[in-house]
Amino acid sequence: MSWWALLLTGWAAAAAVMTAMWLLQRRTGDAGIVDVAWAAGVGVLSAWFAYGADGEPQRRLLIAVLALLWAGRLAGYLLVRVFRLPEDGRYSQMREEWGERTQRNLFWFFQVQASWSVLFAVPMLTAAYNPSPLSAWDAAGVAVWGVALAGEAIADRQLHRFRQNPANKGKVCADGLWRYSRHPNYFFEWVHWWAYVLLAHGAPHDWPALIGPAAMLVFLFKITGIPPTEKRALQSRGEAYREYQRTTSVFFPWPPKESST
Repeated sequence: MSWWALLLTGWAAAAAVMTAMWLLQRRTGDAGIVDVAWAAGVGVLSAWFAYGADGEPQRRLLIAVLALLWAGRLAGYLLVRVFRLPEDGRYSQMREEWGERTQRNLFWFFQVQASWSVLFAVPMLTAAYNPSPLSAWDAAGVAVWGVALAGEAIADRQLHRFRQNPANKGKVCADGLWRYSRHPNYFFEWVHWWAYVLLAHGAPHDWPALIGPAAMLVFLFKITGIPPTEKRALQSRGEAYREYQRTTSVFFPWPPKESST
């Protein structure tokens, strides 16, 4: 199947799934399900692209396995949050700002997320068309993927354990990986996308694989990642979080500065 045929069928399927998720959030009142659908959608689309592309078969299988494992971990983690916690503050704020236009705007928001699912699956599609035999580049890609997934899982676990302790209410998690980065989970998520750049090395046109790390960096710094997360942290933790901002790297892990207090 051609590149464009795979993209269009993938987008149509993603749009249909996001429409169903929009209907579900109308019943539950929790738009956080869109994040679960986005992560799962990227994984399923990647597997579909790997199936339909005509690159080296073993690499295509490897891409499908890596993408589905990544998506399964992230979607599962987000799904647990949807079930256990109130609606994410981002979506509650949207409802307040949009008022009577909420459901109409959310529908288009969900459709934008469908498009983003396709966008973030493009690196896997690019790698799936790579005809060259498996090489050290692929081994390096798998290694980067493993380090990134482990780092993100550890960061998520450390934050979850910190929040589970009632004594930490109102405090800032600065333990483990969070001592060296204010957002180690985001950092390792970004690192993960470089795995597909390495897997795509040798493809006739391998540059679209760079869409993954480039787009993720923009999203984390400008759209859905760091800005709203830090805004809510400042609202809930105040001066403690401002001190954390002064001493700890925002993204790339780095030894913390000395406290000003």
